[in-house]
Amino acid sequence: MGLLDSFEKGLERVVNGAFARTFKSGLQPVEITAALRRELDTKAVVVARDRILVPNRFTVHLAPGDHARMTGIGPTLIDELTQLIQTHATAQRYQFAGGISIRLVEDGTLAEGVVRIESSNVKGEVSWTPILDIGGKRYPITKSHTVIGRGAEADITVDDSGISRRHVEILWDGKRGQVNDLGSTNGSLLNGAPVTKAALPTDSVISIGRTRIVFRVLAQSASIDQFSDLRVDGTAQDGAAR
Repeated sequence: MGLLDSFEKGLERVVNGAFARTFKSGLQPVEITAALRRELDTKAVVVARDRILVPNRFTVHLAPGDHARMTGIGPTLIDELTQLIQTHATAQRYQFAGGISIRLVEDGTLAEGVVRIESSNVKGEVSWTPILDIGGKRYPITKSHTVIGRGAEADITVDDSGISRRHVEILWDGKRGQVNDLGSTNGSLLNGAPVTKAALPTDSVISIGRTRIVFRVLAQSASIDQFSDLRVDGTAQDGAAR
């Protein structure tokens, strides 16, 4: 289960396009997902019979304490939020003018437990960013061939005695993914079924030994670096670099 899989359980309240709720323990990630989902629904515009346009650039305003907690999660949170937006848009048949960008900013005017969303529709190129989620750790795919295994020669080394030294390979051509089992001893599963070679749609789950690997493709803005800072002063937070 992903970090934000239970966001449906969150309660929502919208005032002038902003979502606000106060919690004794501070803001929870699930509440940001509810705010973003409602922002999409609120700002959706029917521009043609088969085209519903929604914002693709989001600024999430957080109180100082909530901002520190959320940015402490690291880039994985932004990836999860981006995935949520993509999933909800697909379910509702929404379309974006460009790639998705999400920015968390500290806002001293907000009380703890309150989140305010600003969004806009910005036309631009989409950068398809593939990532692997292995044991809660995020691995961006930066090469056309990425080998996962137990041995030091693998591109991603996993401490699991049930997998081979070079177990599976992930191929990426810039838009599409593929998984190849590299003749492993115990084999590989793709979404629960044995696999030797297969296309790799986003949100696919590869199982090797006791290890679960989630493959995701995020449709981010090609100029994402301009909006990925996690501090209000515009400087990147330590550890936030991709």
